[in-house]
Amino acid sequence: MSWLAVNAVALAVALWLVPGIYLGGPASGTAEIKHKLIPLLVVALILGTVSRFIKPVLTILSLPLIIVTFGLFLLVVNAAMLGLTAWILGPTRIGFHVTGFWPAVWGGLIFAIAGFFARRLIEDNRR
Repeated sequence: MSWLAVNAVALAVALWLVPGIYLGGPASGTAEIKHKLIPLLVVALILGTVSRFIKPVLTILSLPLIIVTFGLFLLVVNAAMLGLTAWILGPTRIGFHVTGFWPAVWGGLIFAIAGFFARRLIEDNRR
């Protein structure tokens, strides 16, 4: 279950830094933390599931573009995972929104970087 914590931390960083990615609900104060923790964990769970099953297929299908762009197309693949998660959660009351392509690209990049550091922090604490 450490992957869920890593995804939640990385998603929280992306939500904090990218204006076009947000969770609906209270805007400020301590109520924000209480009311957004469960939705954040739900979004992290869905994003992790989508990334686990769909991202490898999409990566293999886009392998020629990934090679030609020296791996930069992986940013688009990560953006697609965020967009797909927002689309899946659209009809729900979770309130996860990605407003466009560029917020998704920046969010995917920040999610990957923050996830890397969160994984390293969790691994270092286990030793």
